[in-house]
Amino acid sequence: MSKINLRNSRTMGDFLKPYIVAEVNTSHFGNINTAKKMIDEAKKAGCDCVKFQSWTTDTLYSKTYYDANPIAKRFVKGFSFDRKELTEMVNYCKKIEIDFASTPYSQSEVDFLIGKGNVPYIKVASMDINNYDFLSYIASTGVPIVLSTGMSEIGEIQKAVDIIEKAGNNNICLLHCISIYPPEISTIRLNNILGLRDEFPDYPIGFSDHSLGIEIPSAAVALGACMIEKHFTLDKSKIGMDNQIALEPNEMSQMVTYCHNVQKALGSKERIVMDAEMDQRKQMRRSIIVTKDLKAGHKLNKKDLDVKRPGTGFSPDKLNEIIGKTLTVDVEMDTLIMEADILE
Repeated sequence: MSKINLRNSRTMGDFLKPYIVAEVNTSHFGNINTAKKMIDEAKKAGCDCVKFQSWTTDTLYSKTYYDANPIAKRFVKGFSFDRKELTEMVNYCKKIEIDFASTPYSQSEVDFLIGKGNVPYIKVASMDINNYDFLSYIASTGVPIVLSTGMSEIGEIQKAVDIIEKAGNNNICLLHCISIYPPEISTIRLNNILGLRDEFPDYPIGFSDHSLGIEIPSAAVALGACMIEKHFTLDKSKIGMDNQIALEPNEMSQMVTYCHNVQKALGSKERIVMDAEMDQRKQMRRSIIVTKDLKAGHKLNKKDLDVKRPGTGFSPDKLNEIIGKTLTVDVEMDTLIMEADILE
């Protein structure tokens, strides 16, 4: 079982209690009070972390893109937080005791998040898996890296991991991710979690989910996902970037509960029969009974015997041992044979 330690000393690993991240994205719509309300609700829902996006108009898109999409620049500017505002989010998360994280899009944003942000890990977006200089810079900080793998072929993922390792960083978590919002159920391919674990046995595997609803993350946990990242909103009816695929607070709470319950239910591979189950044997298993009234001195044969509940007499696996024994007392039809009823 692979695992890494986050900067807050939380151990994150395959089949351990999943680290659950509420992806805020832009569902705060650039409003600080909305963002704080989202942090409160994520905490109430049982999330371990709230994650923002540390982008600016200068770090996300080029002039070429803005020239072709004039409204995009206003959107990015209106829906992003500057460092002063992000610092306010950091402090608020610390106050209510939930982890703060964010996805950086430049080296200076990495520095800010590691320094003032004191993030437990750096999240690398799927779009940057082939941004080797950026990966190398992040890796050189020694901070744990959570790398999303959406849109990536296995060779690209391997190359990214190699770049990170060569920079001296082995604190890596890979997230299976489908970069479609939302994906068709059949395209989610949760078994990629197993495939990534086979390809990268030294690193824990998580899941960044963009599906609708709450059931897919718990299935990922059943496959051992160490982290679940899920978009979060206060109101999915509002139009916004990926807001319609996000979970509202009550849904997030349910998802967290399901994920935790599934992880608890997995248990170990060791076969254990609990005391409570041993007690159930008395009621639910069968015992040997006689099929007709029999007198003391009768020598038992197979036709005399059957098995029925409860399991407080001779168990069915003793049937061949009972055949040929002699009764010491009269036994009524359809009643259990007890140890005192037969001669040894």
